[in-house]
Amino acid sequence: MSLFEPLTFGDVAMRNRIAVSPMCEYSCVDGLPDDWHLVHLGSRAVGGAGLVITEAAAVSPEGRISPADAGIWNDAQRDAWARIAAFIRGQGAQPGIQLAHAGRKASTAAPWLGGGPIAPGQGGWTPLAPSAIPFDDGYTMPTALDAAAIAKVVADFRAAAGRARAAGFRVLEIHAAHGYLLHEFLSPLCNRRADAYGGSLPNRARLLRETVAAVRETWPAPAPLFVRVSATDWMPGGWDIDECVQLAAWLKTDGVDLVDCSSGGAVPHAKVPVAPGYQVPFAARIRRETGIATGAVGLITDAGQADAIVARGEADIVLLARELLRDPYFPRRAAAQLGAKIEPPVQYRRAW
Repeated sequence: MSLFEPLTFGDVAMRNRIAVSPMCEYSCVDGLPDDWHLVHLGSRAVGGAGLVITEAAAVSPEGRISPADAGIWNDAQRDAWARIAAFIRGQGAQPGIQLAHAGRKASTAAPWLGGGPIAPGQGGWTPLAPSAIPFDDGYTMPTALDAAAIAKVVADFRAAAGRARAAGFRVLEIHAAHGYLLHEFLSPLCNRRADAYGGSLPNRARLLRETVAAVRETWPAPAPLFVRVSATDWMPGGWDIDECVQLAAWLKTDGVDLVDCSSGGAVPHAKVPVAPGYQVPFAARIRRETGIATGAVGLITDAGQADAIVARGEADIVLLARELLRDPYFPRRAAAQLGAKIEPPVQYRRAW
């Protein structure tokens, strides 16, 4: 395998194995993506990526990280996303969307506004969580979800997936990482429940698996379905790679096509050994031990590095974030460096 070999998931063929990782822009009003998102995501499609995944799109207003988050909980948002998905497709990339619920990390300010919690009554709201444990000192105490609220979360993901399909997206990713709601249920550090959604690994994985099943009702195979996970909490007593391998095996039987392997985010102050490619071993182990396709993400910044990850069979795709913020045309530069070619738009051919 190589970075510029095409890859097919279900009924979707990617022109290469470079994906734009979801990156929150904190630039929406009422959850509506606008011209910023069209240019931001569209330029990465022009830049040559095989798959362009939107930022986290909240499945409900209370599921936003911040008041400025994108959403897909109503039809106006669906329609706003539709023109963006169509433009991405028109540039030869596949449009993907990430569905998310922020859980206890909801109701915070945009990073450039400090990123801290926004209290109810000051433009914020009361977050939801598996257990009534705030994310950190100063954060609003979340409300523990009861059975009816859990059912609503599942229904919200199902409805959002249907809107994503209607908007023209070709790949859908469920966000179960970075300390947001679905990851909170997985992690013993966040989930202290004593019912069917807490305690044992099968119980902690129950909400994610129910969400996958519900999403498949409105996003049926062969449409590709990804799940982003945090492979470890980087904390003693937390979610770890051994549990994540078992989860990935279950997700494969549930009809998930790829596990997107990130890490951390469940609790503050975790000591993360950040270094180039530091999360790649998680993708490699999950792929090796379960047979499910994986995505590698995290400080992948060099063409040779990205190509080697795919060539060694450590992951099927690489997802780039900050490198694609610095250079939307990284895939084209990487192709030239590795002796491959990405056909340019007709408007740009004179430069190739």
